Amino acid sequence: MQSLNANTAIPQDLRPVMEALCRVAADLSNLIARGPLGGALGASVGNNTDGDDQKALDVMADDAFATALRGTGIRWYASEEQEDVVQIDTDGTLAIAIDPLDGSSNIDVNVSIGTIFGIQPATADASGTFLREGRHLIASGYFIYGPQSALVVTFGEGVRQFILDRATNTFVEAVTAPSIPPASTEFAINASNYRHWAPPVRAYIDDCLAGEDGPRARNFNMRWVASLVAETHRIMTRGGIFLYPADARPGYEQGRLRLIYECAPIALLVEQAGGNATTGTSPILDRVPDSLHARTPFVFGTSDKVARVASYHDLPQHEVSALFAQRGLFRA
Repeated sequence: MQSLNANTAIPQDLRPVMEALCRVAADLSNLIARGPLGGALGASVGNNTDGDDQKALDVMADDAFATALRGTGIRWYASEEQEDVVQIDTDGTLAIAIDPLDGSSNIDVNVSIGTIFGIQPATADASGTFLREGRHLIASGYFIYGPQSALVVTFGEGVRQFILDRATNTFVEAVTAPSIPPASTEFAINASNYRHWAPPVRAYIDDCLAGEDGPRARNFNMRWVASLVAETHRIMTRGGIFLYPADARPGYEQGRLRLIYECAPIALLVEQAGGNATTGTSPILDRVPDSLHARTPFVFGTSDKVARVASYHDLPQHEVSALFAQRGLFRA
């Protein structure tokens, strides 16, 4: 059964993988759309290897993707829901890192959730395949399960978008694809953690909140959905910036989002869409993880805004410590 209808060619070696991913995503979309009629999808079933709460649909999605990818050329399967890499096809030439269900804490409140994946060439070393910089990715994307279920993907030559046609259960390529606008007045961050942030992050947000009377001389809107896929899709469509910085809380010193399963795949997409993605100071795709479940600070979105955050980290201490200080280099 065809699950992916493309206007232009998909790389031949990736076509079976994309077909398998789309089949599972279509099924997940239909199941999620049933809500409570589909069972207790948001029920807690324990914790994953990092101690995060694991939902029933997390486990179902992980099993479904791993099963569907058999025979597609995927040798190594690394999942946020599993401690170690799993071998699927012994003669496969590809490796996939996947967050089978991003934002699962939002299942019960009917907020958009999704799946994130990154594909790269496989090496003979299971873990070592993934413990290298994100520049090795040859494709990445996400499925978003919302009012529209969509696939946003890059094969290294721009970004493409496919919409799930529920009449045929097929992802059909849209005529237009997301491209991050060069200007926006939106930022996304969990402001409840303000007291834990480093001074440069506080200073950046202070200046946004100061509006037209502050150093930025314009008003901004704050967004926070607590679903990385939903946040990404908004920024891919409307621009702006997303920040999940490291902070002073135990376990958050290196950020909270996972480099291999979430940040590197999103970073590749964002760069292909004309944006930028960093740790706050350096490119995400240049970062080498030290473990399969390594975490990282994550800042991405419209390029000039991401660059501005990095600039705040270069300011003298006194300039980032005073609330609404006159940071002259950053006016407008």
